[in-house]
Amino acid sequence: KLHAQSGRWDFLTGAPAAIYHLSRDGFKLAVSDGSEETGIPVHSTRMILVDRHGEIRGYYEATEADAVTKLLADTSHLLREQPK
Repeated sequence: KLHAQSGRWDFLTGAPAAIYHLSRDGFKLAVSDGSEETGIPVHSTRMILVDRHGEIRGYYEATEADAVTKLLADTSHLLREQPK
């Protein structure tokens, strides 16, 4: 449906209320149930880098090439960090 490459993407699934709660209160992102006309959820286009402790390490605009490049560099750096 989304043409996402299998094995490369993981999508958040679950009860809509739980997903909206995590998006708003956990990730601090805007999200809504969508308009009455479409019913399609409206969400942020930002990606969030979260470390192994659940701490948010950065926000990156998915529609901006420079931001995605920074996300990849920050992810690489994060993977090299020693576990605490």
